[in-house]
Amino acid sequence: MLDTRTLLIIDDCAADRKIYRRYLLKDPHQSYQILEADCAEEGLALCRKVRCDVILLDFCLPDMSGLELFDQMQQEIFKTSVPVIMLTGRGDEEVAVQVMKRGALDYLVKQHLTQDVLQLAVRNAIKQSCLQAQLQKTQERQRLIATTALRIRQSLNLDQILNTAVAEVQQLLKCDRVMVYQFAPDTDGKIVASSVESYQTVALCDHVGAGDKGTRGQGRQGDRGLMTREEFSQFPMPNPHYSLSPEGAPPSPIPYIYELGLCNCVSLKEQFNTKANLVVPINLSNNGNPNPKLWGLLIAHHNSGERQWQTDDAEMLNEVSVQLAIAIQQAELLAQTQAALAKEKQLNVFKSQIIATVSHEYRTPLTSILAAASTLVKHNHQLDESKQQRFLGIIEQKTRYMSKLVDNMLLVNQLELEKPKFKPILFDLLQFFSDLVEQERETAGDRHEFIFKITGNNQGFWGDRGLLQQIFINLMSNAIKYSPDGGTIEFHLIGKESEVIFYIKDRGIGIPMADQENLFQSFSRGSNVDTIPGTGLGLAIAKACVELHGGNITLCSEVGQGTQVTVSLPKALPTAQLSPSST
Repeated sequence: MLDTRTLLIIDDCAADRKIYRRYLLKDPHQSYQILEADCAEEGLALCRKVRCDVILLDFCLPDMSGLELFDQMQQEIFKTSVPVIMLTGRGDEEVAVQVMKRGALDYLVKQHLTQDVLQLAVRNAIKQSCLQAQLQKTQERQRLIATTALRIRQSLNLDQILNTAVAEVQQLLKCDRVMVYQFAPDTDGKIVASSVESYQTVALCDHVGAGDKGTRGQGRQGDRGLMTREEFSQFPMPNPHYSLSPEGAPPSPIPYIYELGLCNCVSLKEQFNTKANLVVPINLSNNGNPNPKLWGLLIAHHNSGERQWQTDDAEMLNEVSVQLAIAIQQAELLAQTQAALAKEKQLNVFKSQIIATVSHEYRTPLTSILAAASTLVKHNHQLDESKQQRFLGIIEQKTRYMSKLVDNMLLVNQLELEKPKFKPILFDLLQFFSDLVEQERETAGDRHEFIFKITGNNQGFWGDRGLLQQIFINLMSNAIKYSPDGGTIEFHLIGKESEVIFYIKDRGIGIPMADQENLFQSFSRGSNVDTIPGTGLGLAIAKACVELHGGNITLCSEVGQGTQVTVSLPKALPTAQLSPSST
C-alpha cells in the first residue's frame, strides 16, 4: 500500500490544473490527495488549514505574483520547510531561478511539461523534503541528547544523576513517565528514580513475566520489582514483528527493545495498564569483559492518548542510557573511592587508638611486674614463703591482664578489618554457661557472690562457641571490674521457643546516662571509672559477636545502683549460615 501525500495546486487555469491532476493520479509509485486553488488568497487559506506535502505554484496569478505569494507563505505559514515547485511560462526561467534562491525546490516550464517529468519532479521534491526533515530531526535529537548528557554528567551524586536523567528524558520524549529500574545483586530489583512521584499505573517491572514464565506478582501495586537480573537474562527472544504500539496501530520494529528479550508486548501492555512502553538496558562496562554488566533499565511509558513509539524514540532513549551508564560508573567509582578513603581514615584513627591504649595500659602492669620481679630477685632470701607467693601472684595477675589486653586488641582489629568466620554448632548451652560461671567464681575471689538462675527450655541452640565465650567473658569481666567493693553478680539464662535470653546484672558503680549512648563503640568508657583500669573494648567486642549470631544486645544502668546487660540470640539459624561441619 502506497503512502498518500497531500498536494496543493495553485493555478488560475482550470485546464492546466486538470492536466496536472491527471498526470499525478497516474503515478504508479505514489498516491496523492490533491487540493486546488485558482488564486493566491484561496491558496493561502488552504495552506493555513491543511498541512501540505508539496505545492505546485503558478508564477502568474490574478491577485498577486507567485513570487509574492511564496514570500508570504514563508513568513506566515511554513514553520517547517514545505517543498514548492514553481510553474512558469516560456521565458520566465530567470524569475524561477530567483524563486529557487529564496527557497523553492524546483521549477517546471509548462510548455515542456510531460507526465513523466511532473511525476518525477514531485516525487523528487517529496524525497528531498523528507531527507531534509530527517536531517533536521537528527540534528535536533543530537543537540537534545548532548544537552541531556551534559546535565546528567554535571553531578557525581548518583541520586541526583538518576533524577536528572528521568526528568530530561521525559522532556525529550514528551511521555507520561520515565523511570530507572535497578537490579539488585541477589534479590528483586526496584525503581530507584521516577519523573512522576505519584502514579496510578503499575510499575513496568512489577509484573514482567513474559512468554512461558507466566505473570508474576499479579495484583501487586507499587514500585517494588519482581524480576531479578538472572530471570531477565533468560527471557526468550521475541517475534521481530512485535512492537510496543497501541492496539490497532501498525507494528513498528524497534530493535533496542528486542535486545532485552521482552516478548509478547501486547500482553505486557495489558498487564501494566499502559498504552505504550519503551524499555532499554543500562549496561556498564565490565572490567574489560566483552559482555557488559546489566545494571538496570531505562523505562518510558505513556498512558494518556495514543502513542506509537518510533525507531528514533528508541535510539534516543538508548543513547541517553549510554550516557547514563557512564555517569553511573563515575558516581559509583567516586563513592567507592570516598568509602575507601573513609575506611582508611577510620583504620588510621583505630591504629592510633590501639597504640595509645597499649602504651597507657601496659605501663602500669609492667611497672608492677618489674617491681615484684626485682623484689624477688634482690630480697629472695629475706622474704618468707607467703610474701614470695604474693609477689608471684602480682606477676601472674598483671601478666594475665596484659595477655587479655593483647587478645582483645587482636580480636577488635579482626572485627574492624574483616568479619571473623562464624562457625555455629549445636551444643548444650546450660553446661556451657555453668562451666564459665564456675571459672569466674574461682578467679574472682571472695568479695563477689555469683547467682546463676535458669528458666525455660534452653535446648536446640546453634551458636559459635568461641564468639559466645567472648560475649560472656567480656560482660562478666566488666561486671566484676566495675564492682570494686564486691557484691552480688547475677547471671540469668532464659530459654524461649525461638530464642535464648541471658543477662548479667551487677550492683557496681553504674554508668552515667550521657556516656551510655557510645559505650558499644571501641575505646569508649564511662566518665566515672576513675582509676579502674580498662580499654573500653569489652562491650564493643560483645556487640560484634552478638551481631554475628544475628542477635541483639542492650544496656540499662544507673549511677551508684549497677548495670544490667541483656543479650538475646536466635536458637536456630538459616541453612545458609550453617557450616558444612555442623550439618
